[in-house]
Amino acid sequence: MDFSFPQVFDAIAEAVPDREAIVFRERRYTFKQLVERSRSLANYLSQRGLGVTRERSDLEGHESGQDHLALYLYNGNEYIEGMLGAFYARVAPFNVNYRYVEEELLYLFKNSGARAVLYHAEFAPKLEAIMDQLPDLELCIHVEDGTGNTPVPGAVDFDDVIESSSTESPHDTPSPDDLYILYTGGTTGMPKGVLWRSADIHMGGMGGRKMDGVELASIEEVAEYAKSGGGGKSVIGPPMMHGAAQWGAFINFGMGNGIVFPSDNKRLDPHDFLSAIEREKALSATIVGDAFARPILDQLEKQSYDLSGLFVIGSGGAPLSTRNKKEFLEKIPNVTVLDSIGSSETGAQGSNPSTKDSGVSTGDFKPGVGACVVSEDLWRLLEPGDEEMGWFAQQGRTPLGYLGDAEKTARTFPVIGGLRYAVPGDRARYRADGSIEVLGRDSVTINSGGEKIFAEEVEGALKQHANVFDVVVAGRPSDRWGQEVVAIVQLREGATTVEAELLAEAEKHIARYKLPKAIVFRDKIQRSPSGKADYRWAKEQAGA
Repeated sequence: MDFSFPQVFDAIAEAVPDREAIVFRERRYTFKQLVERSRSLANYLSQRGLGVTRERSDLEGHESGQDHLALYLYNGNEYIEGMLGAFYARVAPFNVNYRYVEEELLYLFKNSGARAVLYHAEFAPKLEAIMDQLPDLELCIHVEDGTGNTPVPGAVDFDDVIESSSTESPHDTPSPDDLYILYTGGTTGMPKGVLWRSADIHMGGMGGRKMDGVELASIEEVAEYAKSGGGGKSVIGPPMMHGAAQWGAFINFGMGNGIVFPSDNKRLDPHDFLSAIEREKALSATIVGDAFARPILDQLEKQSYDLSGLFVIGSGGAPLSTRNKKEFLEKIPNVTVLDSIGSSETGAQGSNPSTKDSGVSTGDFKPGVGACVVSEDLWRLLEPGDEEMGWFAQQGRTPLGYLGDAEKTARTFPVIGGLRYAVPGDRARYRADGSIEVLGRDSVTINSGGEKIFAEEVEGALKQHANVFDVVVAGRPSDRWGQEVVAIVQLREGATTVEAELLAEAEKHIARYKLPKAIVFRDKIQRSPSGKADYRWAKEQAGA
């Protein structure tokens, strides 16, 4: 069965109306209140003429027949309400990277064809600077945030919209075909809008499957699953503009659990994050790789917190090193570190749980529903134990395509043996035990002396040194090797380490030919707010 998000949330709100769905600062909204507030936004969007222009059956995979709402926001209840309000109105919401400069914003808004934007007041000056170049942008909804910035010309106030609009269900019934749009991070190229049927991403990564991978087969099952969740809380660390945060939030909603946003919604404040877990007695918490893990672990060295109720730390979207996993298990013995893998183009693909008893590994994932490995020539499926290195792929619930780009759609979503796959570009091997070893994105692979060296593998080896706070690896031209490996390293505060010590540690974990030919030390590694490495910046540092 296929469901739209409004169908799902109506069922959850009816099943557990009084459970808290969102906690942010002093605000606490139940599922019933969340649905009512989202419907208010939806009815306003509909009144302003936003919705569906062409039904899905009349469109190609790279085309959209809906109006689009840009979510130009920090974390908070407004982000969730913006997503759900759009879904109720049959408008497609999409994420905006709030770190973008004007030129990048202009590209994103033009590429998306956004007719409306929901934005925090802090971003009003940037938005106003490009509005005269965006004739399609008709509606701006202003969210006050204490900065005092004047709304952009013609903007309406978000709180006024919520208070003045009807909380009844909109008249136009949402469809499982309605779009969920997720823009890629753009760390290796221009951002691309991935188009999902909402029913497919619901099942593929946003709460439509039980923990055992079985899809919920009816709306009645959706309601019962929410009831059975117990109403716990989950702290969401990364920004909602990142898919990992959106998926983590909606998976918890599907289980009838609430989400908690730390009070500081502009950056990771480890004390704020850990205090939220302690205060709300959270059962789980979401982070993104080592960029989140390392500051949180350092804070646990400085101060103790009551984390006795925390059972799961979920990480996705960026590598989480073996050393940091071990340290989590030492500091919070009762926790399971759930390292997950997936992408904007695949949804959730696999997981690697670590406990104090099971031990720790990194890069090995138990494949989820539909996850597989296809051959390098995209001709066949690989089987467990095949020695060939192939592509990490997904079949079944996959996206429709990239917005406005038929060529990239055909390249990333090929048909193999009559079935359509998502192949976003990660190299992988299918091990004999059924696990999948994911080596990293091919676009940041370094070809040195005829050997392929995966940046993430080298990064993981260097992170084993106790003095390394963060590291990113890139290639630079070499007369001898064609390309050579360069590591850009940020040391822990107060630490001093010479190159030879780092290389000696890395040599314990990877072959010598993969070792960096040079190490560049920087005060801070540049990453996106979601913790993803900025490989364009890394290449600049490597070549400097």
